[in-house]
Amino acid sequence: MTTTVTQYLASLPEDRRRIVKALRAVIRKNLDGKFKESIQSGGLAYTLPHSVYPEGYHCNPKDPLPFAGVLSQKNHVGLYLFCVYCEKDGPQSFAKAWRQAGKKLDMGKSCVRIKKLEDIPLEVVGRAVKRITAKKFVASYEASLPAGVKAKRAKAARAAGPAAGKKPATRKTATRKTAAKKAKSRSAR
Repeated sequence: MTTTVTQYLASLPEDRRRIVKALRAVIRKNLDGKFKESIQSGGLAYTLPHSVYPEGYHCNPKDPLPFAGVLSQKNHVGLYLFCVYCEKDGPQSFAKAWRQAGKKLDMGKSCVRIKKLEDIPLEVVGRAVKRITAKKFVASYEASLPAGVKAKRAKAARAAGPAAGKKPATRKTATRKTAAKKAKSRSAR
C-alpha cells in the first residue's frame, strides 16, 4: 500500500502514470492554496484539511472535506471532481465544456473515466478546479447538505458553545431577554 504521492506514481504502469501526472499537474496549478494533496482511498486526494474546515466530511467527520481525486482503477483512471458536483449546474456545465473541447466524455455519477491522456481537455479540468475557491466550495457544500446533517451540526455547534467560536451571552444580554419575556407575559394577561 502506498502512503506518499511519489510511491503512488511509481506504482503505476507508464500509460497510467502519464495520465495521473498530467491531471495532477493541472489540478495543482489551479488549486486554491488552502487545499492539500495526499493519498486517500488508494489514490491522489485534494482535500480541505481540518485546520481549514474542522467539521470534516459529513459521511465521516474524521476525514477532511474532499474536493477532487485521481485514482487508477481496473479499466480506467478516475477523475473525481466533488467540487463540480457541489455546484447547482456544475455537472452539466462541466460536461458541456468538455464536449465543446472536442473530446468524448465518459462521466458517471461520481467520476470521469479516462483511458488515454489524449482524451482529456486539461484546460477544462483546470478551469473547473480554479473556479472554485475554498470559501466558495465550503458554501456550496454546506448548502447541499441534507437537512438532518445541518441540524446535527448546528446542535453540535451549540453544545460546544464558546469552543466552537460562538460568543457566550453576556449578563446584560441575558437580562434584557429575561426582561422582554416578563414584559410579554404581563401584556398577555
